[in-house]
Amino acid sequence: MNSLSRRNLLGGTVLLGMAAAAATPAASAQTGAHDEVVELWPGLPPGSTGAAITRKIADQSKDPAHPDRWVTGIARPVLVVYRPERPNGTAALIMPGGGYGFLSYDNEGVSQAAWLNARGVTAFILMYRLPSEGWNDRADVPLQDAQRAMRVIRSGASRFGIRADQVAILGFSAGGHLAGSLATRHAARVYAPVDAADQLSARPDVAALIYPVVTLDQPFAHIDSRNKLLGPDAGLADQRARSVERNVDATTPPTFLVHAADDGLVPPANSIALFDALRAAKRPVALHIFEDGGHGFGTRLPKTQSASAWPDLFSTFATRQGIAL
Repeated sequence: MNSLSRRNLLGGTVLLGMAAAAATPAASAQTGAHDEVVELWPGLPPGSTGAAITRKIADQSKDPAHPDRWVTGIARPVLVVYRPERPNGTAALIMPGGGYGFLSYDNEGVSQAAWLNARGVTAFILMYRLPSEGWNDRADVPLQDAQRAMRVIRSGASRFGIRADQVAILGFSAGGHLAGSLATRHAARVYAPVDAADQLSARPDVAALIYPVVTLDQPFAHIDSRNKLLGPDAGLADQRARSVERNVDATTPPTFLVHAADDGLVPPANSIALFDALRAAKRPVALHIFEDGGHGFGTRLPKTQSASAWPDLFSTFATRQGIAL
């Protein structure tokens, strides 16, 4: 695996176009001196068709001090590493949402790394490929990157200063679907091994799914996410095969679920369906449905809204599962 120092990253490395996605005062203020970018694949990613994929970044914010960047055009998936000042040995793999059509890099990536770092957790933001950007086997592309990311993190545990048996995952919205897919399909063979890292387990030690897309075949499915992942003509069998609640088994890790009752984009029925499946499989699970917050709130809610408490609640849940958060 290859890595780039933050100095090289911000100095204009062309490889990933990540300078534009990380080199702002606001982002820099939330990171340590040893941040780096790690490529997932030693060569071309699986499913490469040779299609031209161009990085694009659209800032939704009007405040330069608080960017809200949406990233598309991910030709080379990477891990962006955020190291805490006082690491406790725990790692977290973060999967931003965006309906499988973009990645919400700041709201569901950088801001999450900040609170994790404050707790001593080494954070890895996964810049995963978007399935509709020109890949073979499009429905497997995000999961390929997620499985590979877990293995790369574990294979580099000593270098990253973490324990290989203390790796959590956090996923938001469609990133929650990806995190749920990793939690339930960590052993599915979705790519051919490329090196020794692929001998390692991709199973997370604990999972947090925040306002997640879960099902792809129910009336409350998020249609845009489903179409971006599977294509608009996907049949019921494909929808069911990649519905997270249908893949729960005895190896699914402890799972923490958060939703707002007033989520008008991804209904809380998604989290409820997964909660029921996990309970039926007798897997450790916690579900929090808060009164308000809508969708996409990340960690931006004021303390006056109850959903703002979810990071502390997740920390408590993970600690009870033996993961120091």
